[in-house]
Amino acid sequence: MEEPATWEKVIVAVLALALIFFMRPGLKAAMERSKAAENKDWAGALLPIGVVVLFVIFLIMMV
Repeated sequence: MEEPATWEKVIVAVLALALIFFMRPGLKAAMERSKAAENKDWAGALLPIGVVVLFVIFLIMMV
């Protein structure tokens, strides 16, 4: 696979900046909500992550 041309790199950079620009209001609101969140919210996220980690360890041990 060959390296992208300079104009392709520029287009990708412009699209990345546009994506960041358009997502900024939503990210700002999410950061404000996360500051006000209670510690109980982390339990809801850690349980699925823990299950996935245990499943991956199980799959590795099965090989």
